[in-house]
Amino acid sequence: MTAAYDLKLIGGTVHTPAGPIRADVGVRGGRIVAIGASGDAGETIDCTGLDILPGVIDTQVHFREPGLVHKEDLESGSRAAVLGGVTAVFEMPNTKPNTDSAEAIQDKLARAHHRMWCDHAFYVGATNHNAAALAELERLPGTAGVKIFMGASTGDLLVAEDSSLAEVLASGHRRVAIHAEDEARMNARAGERVPGDASSHPVWRDDESALLATQRILKLARAAGRRIHVLHVSTPAELELLARHKDIATCEVTPQHLTLAGEEAYPRLGTHAQMNPPIRSGAHRDGLWHWLQQGVPDILGSDHAPHTVEEKAKPYPESPSGMPGVQTMLPLMLNHVAEGRTTLQRVIDLTSAGPQRVFGIIGKGRIAIGYDADFSIVDLKARWTIEQSWLASRSGWSPFTGMTLTGRPIGTIVRGKRVMWDGALAEAAQGEPIRFEAIDFG
Repeated sequence: MTAAYDLKLIGGTVHTPAGPIRADVGVRGGRIVAIGASGDAGETIDCTGLDILPGVIDTQVHFREPGLVHKEDLESGSRAAVLGGVTAVFEMPNTKPNTDSAEAIQDKLARAHHRMWCDHAFYVGATNHNAAALAELERLPGTAGVKIFMGASTGDLLVAEDSSLAEVLASGHRRVAIHAEDEARMNARAGERVPGDASSHPVWRDDESALLATQRILKLARAAGRRIHVLHVSTPAELELLARHKDIATCEVTPQHLTLAGEEAYPRLGTHAQMNPPIRSGAHRDGLWHWLQQGVPDILGSDHAPHTVEEKAKPYPESPSGMPGVQTMLPLMLNHVAEGRTTLQRVIDLTSAGPQRVFGIIGKGRIAIGYDADFSIVDLKARWTIEQSWLASRSGWSPFTGMTLTGRPIGTIVRGKRVMWDGALAEAAQGEPIRFEAIDFG
């Protein structure tokens, strides 16, 4: 007799759009077909004592392939993702060569095919030369949209002038992701960097550099009638500003900026705390939490941006900016839930429903009939310590190694396939491209 389901999750607390319920979930053909499932299944997973969350979507990772694979590649980065409970990622375009053409997007999709452990989409990078092609490029299958670097970071993608930014914003219709730091101000303040002292990084790339860029891009976006998404917001002033422009602007915060404070991080971590935009003060961190509690950030992204230990050992400012984070994103946020800074409902919104809503993802972002069977299964009570041996990123380190947390990812299920369970991976990677309403439905 044929089983009713390919997979059934039993005994867990299921986090549906209506809230948490105790129910068994039935999966067939990679999609959710029953909540409150009865009947046999080809595979049954006992989730007693565990919470079944909608699959976590990390909409900002840098997996460095092609060209920088000594730091990370699509396989190792996505392996880290699923070990951390992440079921899908948007990967960034500052690779070598840049992901700024149809050929580059197709190359990444080919590299990712059944090498990546999670589902995936790739950003196309805006340049000073490809604006006219962006309307077509943003509609390619497997494309997350357009990414603009207003301030120089890792790589050589940079669109700094208002005239060029306006040209990019005028080409296309999908929401554009923005790295908002003002290049001219940072160039003028380069003398604020103190050799050998990474704590001068937020002095150089100061609050005003971030706020000025965000003000500029909001004005340009409104003039162009284009929706934007401001990435890795690091100052409370930006969130206060963005709250007044929700008709055209969504925004992201990162676990790093919500967890680390410069007064402690730079003395302890040195250049390993260096990222763009910077880790700032404890007062900044507290301000981000205030606006998160007010509901302003739409998405939580890891900004996973790995560099090797040897590269990070270079003296500041020769050291590169960025830190790994895709594997620790969900654990850190579960710990913040355990310590009362936020709720599990808010984390779910930031990591699944939020990405679906902002980017128009098809079939993901909630536990509901007809949706992809993507689940991040967690033990909210598990007390554990992040150890070096658990980390899968090729970079080989984390700023959170040695941190003791409450709340741990136990299982990662992607389209009904058990990809990770209790730290063990499936036999083979089977990640597929993410689908978007803007592409599939015009």
